[in-house]
Amino acid sequence: MTPPMSVAPFSAAMLNVRRVNYPARFQPVEKTAAQELARQANAPASPSLAPGRGINVALASRGWAKVAGAPAAGAWMWIRLTESGAGEIIANEPAFLFAAVRLLANGLTDAARAKLDRGVLIPAAFDLNRPLSDSVLTQYWRTARKFDREQYVATLAENGFTHLEVNGLQAHMPFEDTVQSEYYPQFYTYSPGFNHFVDTPLTRGVWPAHYLEANLNHLKDLAALGRRYGLRPGVCMFEPRSLPERFFQRYPTLRGARVDHPFRSRLPRFCLAQDHPVTRQHYRAALQALMTEVPDLSYLSVWTNDSGAGFEHTGSLYVGRNGGPYMIREWRNHEKVAQAAGESIARYLRNLQTAAAEINPDFDVILRIEPFKLEQDHIKAGMGDHVTWEAASLLVRGYHLPYTHPRYPEMGGVAGSALQPSIDKSERAVLRDSRAHGIDPVLQYSAGSTGNYEPLAGIPYPRMLHQKLAAMRRLGVRRISALGGLGNTTASPYWPNPAVLRAGQFMPHVPVERILHATARGFVGDQHAEALVAAWTDFEDALSWQPPVPLFTGFGFCWQRTLDRPYVPDIEAIPEKERAYYERHGCFQHNNPGINDLGKDVLFDLVTRDYGAKAARAFDRNVFPRLEKLLARLSRLRTRAAGNEGAQAVFTDLLDRVRAYRAWCRSLRMVCAWCAHVYGYLESTTAAAKRRHERHLQAAIDLELENTAELIDLLENAATEVLITSKVGNNTFFYGEDLPGLLRQKIRLMKKYRHFKPRIDRNILWRPIPGAVWPTFD
Repeated sequence: MTPPMSVAPFSAAMLNVRRVNYPARFQPVEKTAAQELARQANAPASPSLAPGRGINVALASRGWAKVAGAPAAGAWMWIRLTESGAGEIIANEPAFLFAAVRLLANGLTDAARAKLDRGVLIPAAFDLNRPLSDSVLTQYWRTARKFDREQYVATLAENGFTHLEVNGLQAHMPFEDTVQSEYYPQFYTYSPGFNHFVDTPLTRGVWPAHYLEANLNHLKDLAALGRRYGLRPGVCMFEPRSLPERFFQRYPTLRGARVDHPFRSRLPRFCLAQDHPVTRQHYRAALQALMTEVPDLSYLSVWTNDSGAGFEHTGSLYVGRNGGPYMIREWRNHEKVAQAAGESIARYLRNLQTAAAEINPDFDVILRIEPFKLEQDHIKAGMGDHVTWEAASLLVRGYHLPYTHPRYPEMGGVAGSALQPSIDKSERAVLRDSRAHGIDPVLQYSAGSTGNYEPLAGIPYPRMLHQKLAAMRRLGVRRISALGGLGNTTASPYWPNPAVLRAGQFMPHVPVERILHATARGFVGDQHAEALVAAWTDFEDALSWQPPVPLFTGFGFCWQRTLDRPYVPDIEAIPEKERAYYERHGCFQHNNPGINDLGKDVLFDLVTRDYGAKAARAFDRNVFPRLEKLLARLSRLRTRAAGNEGAQAVFTDLLDRVRAYRAWCRSLRMVCAWCAHVYGYLESTTAAAKRRHERHLQAAIDLELENTAELIDLLENAATEVLITSKVGNNTFFYGEDLPGLLRQKIRLMKKYRHFKPRIDRNILWRPIPGAVWPTFD
C-alpha cells in the first residue's frame, strides 16, 4: 500500500467499528475493499446476504443503501459512518469502492469528516482515468526490478484510476521473424496485438502455441489482479499489425500495406488487406477469442502507423501511401485516396466494436488520432456509439503537436507532456463538436516519467500535474488517460504525484498547497513538512526550466544510449568492436547517421548547431544553478533530520533523485554541446574558430567524465532506486543492472579517444550491411 497521503487523517478504528459486511456473492473489489476497511478498523469482515449491523461495503448496483443526491450520470462514491460504527461505503464505479476506503483512512477533508454521520457524496471529476501504454506494468519496462505489480495496481485504484491495461508480453522480448543485423523486432515488445495472444482459423500455427498461451495467461492474471481492486481491464495494441512473410506466401491476396520503417527494418513487413471479408472475420474472431477468456474486457486502444502496424493507403505510412487492391482503384487524386482510407479505418473500428459488443455491449474502441492528418475528418465521420478517438490535445492534426514550452516559447510540441499544464480555450469547440456527433474523446496527460524523463523514477511535478488536471476538468473532459501510467511506484514511496492525482479526481477544489502539505506531513511529520514541500517546489521549478532535446527528452533517451555511450570528437575513431557494448542495445542500424552524429537519427535532423548551443546555455544558466542550490539544501535537511529516521529517509530519497536528474541533464547537455561544437568546428573557416570549438568541446567532455563518475557512485552506493532498471538485461528502452560497468567502459573510451579531431563520415548512409562488400564498378 502507498504511504499516507492525507488532507485530514482519519482512522476508521476511532469510529467504534465492530463489523464490516460485504455481499455474499461478491465482486472481487467488494471483498478487497471490505477487508481493507476491516484492517484499518481492526474488525472482522464477513460476507452477508443483505446489509447488516456495522459498516456495509458494496457496489451501488446492489441497492444496499439509498444514496441521497446521487447523480444520474457520472461516477461517485458515498461514505456514511456514525459514531457507533454503523453506515455504508458505496460506489457506482468499482475501483472507487477501494478508493473510498483508502480515502476514509487517509484523505478526507475536515469539512467532509464533519458530515460523515449524515453521509458524504463525492462525485468524481473524471468518469474514465486509465493508464495508456503502461510502461512498467505491461509495456517496454515490464521487466523492471523492485516492482510489485499488486502494489502498483492498488496505487492506481486508490488514486482515482478506473481501468487497467493488461496486454503485456510474458517474456522480455517478442517472438518476431527477423534476419541478421536487424533491429526491428524490438518494436514489437510494446502494445502487442491480437496475434501475440490468440490465433484464429486464419493464423493458426503462425505463432507457437506455447508462446500464445504464456502471453494469454499473463494477460488473464493481470485482469484478475485488476478486478480485485475494481479496475476494468482493457488493452492498448498496435494494429493492424504485420504478419510474417511466410503467411503471405500462403495467402498472397490478403497482402495489405507495407507498414515497416524501411530504414530500421531489413525485412519488409505487411499487414492484412483490411477490407477483405476474410480479414474482417479474422479480426472479429481474434477479439472475441480474447474476450472469451476475459469477458469483462472494456476497451481497445488502437495505436497505429508505427512499430510494425498501419492502415492501408494512409499518408503517414513510412513508405508512403500503399496497400492492397481492394480499397481504391489507381489514378485517384489525394483527396479521394484519403477519403477511401479514412472511411476504411472507420469500418475497421466499427467491425471490432460490434464484435466486442456481442460479449460486452459497452466495449469502447479508441483510436489514437495523431497519424491521420489528411484522413482525420473522414475517420471521425464514421465514429460514435462506443467508437471514439484520443490524443495529447484535441487540436491535434497529424504528428505536429501544439503548445509551447512554459519557459521557452520558441520551443514547441509539448502537448500531453509534463510541461503542458494549461489548455487553450480553443479545445472547447472541438470537444463540443465531437459530442454533438455522439463522440466523447479521451484526452491524454502525463503523470510519470514516460515520454518526459525516461528512465528516471519518482520525478515530482505535483503543481504542474494539479494544474493540468484542473484544466481538463474546466474544459469539460470526462475521459482522460495517463501516458505511460505511473512507472515504478514500488520504488518511489515518497513521490507526491499520486496524492495530486487522487485530489484531482475526488477533491478537485482543495488547493494544491493543502494537498502537498498534508502529503508531506504523512511522509516526514509536522516539523519537516514545510521544508519538504519547498524542496518539491524547487525541484519542479528546475524541471520547468529544462530545455527539450528532440527525441532524447521524449522516448529516445535510452534509444540513443545517452548515459553509457562515449562522447568524443570523432565517434568512429573508436573501433567498432569497442563501441559494440552500447551500440548493440541502441536503436542503431549499421548505416544510421546516429552512430557517428549525435544530432541525427535516420533522416531526421534532431539537434542543429544553433539549437545545441542555445540548449546548452539554457542548462547552464537555468537548470544547473537551481539543482546545485537544491542539492545543498537537501544535504542540510538530511543532516538536520538525523534524529528522525523516517524523515531522513525521505530527504535522502529526494536528494538521490535530484542527483540522478542532474546526471540525466548533464548527459543531455553533453549531446547539445557536442552538436554545437563538432558542427561548429567542421563549419568553421578559420583556425582560431576551430580552436575555440575544440576548447568548448573538451570542457564539455571534462564535465561529462565527472558526471559519469558521480553517477556510478550514486548507482552503486545509494539505496534509492533512481532509474527504472531491468532485472533481466539491457534492451533499447532501458538499462540492465550492469549499467555501472557500462559507464566505466564509457569513461575509458572517452579518455582514450577524446583528443581526436572532430569528424563525421556523412557517407554512412551508403554502407553495406556487416559482412557484405559492395562490388567494384569499372
